[in-house]
Amino acid sequence: MNPDRTFQILTLGCKVNQYESQYVRELLENAGWRQTADGTADLCLVNTCTVTHEADAKGRQTIRRLHTENPKAEMVVMGCFATRDPKAVSLLPGVSKVIPDKSQLAEELAPYGVLPLPQGISRFDDHQRAFVKVQDGCLLNCSYCIIPSVRPGMRSRSMEDIANEIGRLVSAGYQEVVLTGIHLGHYGLELSKGLPKDQWSRLWNLIERLDSLEGDFRVRLSSLEAAEVREDFLKALKQSKRVVPHLHLCLQAGSDRVLTAMRRRYRRDSFLDNCQRVREVLDEPALTTDVIYGFPGENEADFEETIDVCRKAGFCKIHLFAYSPREGTDAAKMKETVDPKTKADRRRRLLEVEADLTREFQDRMVGRVLDVLVEQPMEDRLGWVRGTSCRHLQVGFPGIYEALRKKRFPIRVTGIEGGQLVGEPIPGAESAALENPFKRSLQAGKNGRISLDTVPFF
Repeated sequence: MNPDRTFQILTLGCKVNQYESQYVRELLENAGWRQTADGTADLCLVNTCTVTHEADAKGRQTIRRLHTENPKAEMVVMGCFATRDPKAVSLLPGVSKVIPDKSQLAEELAPYGVLPLPQGISRFDDHQRAFVKVQDGCLLNCSYCIIPSVRPGMRSRSMEDIANEIGRLVSAGYQEVVLTGIHLGHYGLELSKGLPKDQWSRLWNLIERLDSLEGDFRVRLSSLEAAEVREDFLKALKQSKRVVPHLHLCLQAGSDRVLTAMRRRYRRDSFLDNCQRVREVLDEPALTTDVIYGFPGENEADFEETIDVCRKAGFCKIHLFAYSPREGTDAAKMKETVDPKTKADRRRRLLEVEADLTREFQDRMVGRVLDVLVEQPMEDRLGWVRGTSCRHLQVGFPGIYEALRKKRFPIRVTGIEGGQLVGEPIPGAESAALENPFKRSLQAGKNGRISLDTVPFF
């Protein structure tokens, strides 16, 4: 091993890409490489995204910039852009290797001294919670999406591999694990094919398996298809002691006409029915979603239906995406486009709807006790920290970041300030680390002013 060999990794795109970059990071470190944060390195890796033309452009810009900063470095490019168009990527300045097949990462990196590690990762750098990739590939054929062509087929990890990886992460201090995949709801589809149901390895079986693990941690599910909210899944959610009451159910549009053109597998009424089913098994769950506005042919009536579904579903967060044509998809060939001015107006209106829905959900959280994972200090409030609650929303409360980072605490929500929930810890409710000194800090902080002398250090 040569500790003088240095590398950098730049990651673009989704949670799956972030997980795969962490896997490569540990492969290289195991081979004796050292990661460097400064402007120079012997090896530069770029993990690309290709979901839009803009994502491709950002990938090209990142590669060119790294080559300018590290003209002598070897440049390795992986990710979805490298899969979709490896030739174009190989022609970019400084690129010495393109990895089009992400399942062959260890083999492709063998020339750099890499040997395969045990399955999975042992930490998740620069994050207070850990993403765990449980499957890859998508079998759907949504008319606007390029991803099934760059991540085809289905590959699910065994439940034991996932459980072992999560065990390592929990031992390393992570108290939240986010299960992620290209199509999370199809986890285990190919593993279960042809087997009797009692031998399946589907997402609900994985949830049950993770409930049996030891350690203090919670589980969050990343993006799901509403069509997959079925009885087995709902039963597992209801019985789970680890899965948080937050589901991200992808809507994309609330108009049946637009959903048909998108080739989505549900219609507005079935989507709303499934949201209601989730509410029947979870106590006041947080529901979040994605919406694409300005899809070809979307008229005013279609857009109003999307707004109506968002309101009826009661989302607390809506991730908004202006439709942009993606070469290689059927939607890119559609002629009835929506003009930029109309798109901008629809974005403004959706933001207004989101603001209303977020505030309504926040109001319902006041007085509740939420399980909060501390992620960062509050820059605008000395002696306070903020973190992600079990119900997705951020919550601020008094404490010292260095002592509370990555830890979870029960916080009683006392109000809303500056558009964010604020609260007070409950000493002894779930953690012996929270004791009476918090009461003094809360008293000192009633007007937003806190003396460091009265804030407990843990």
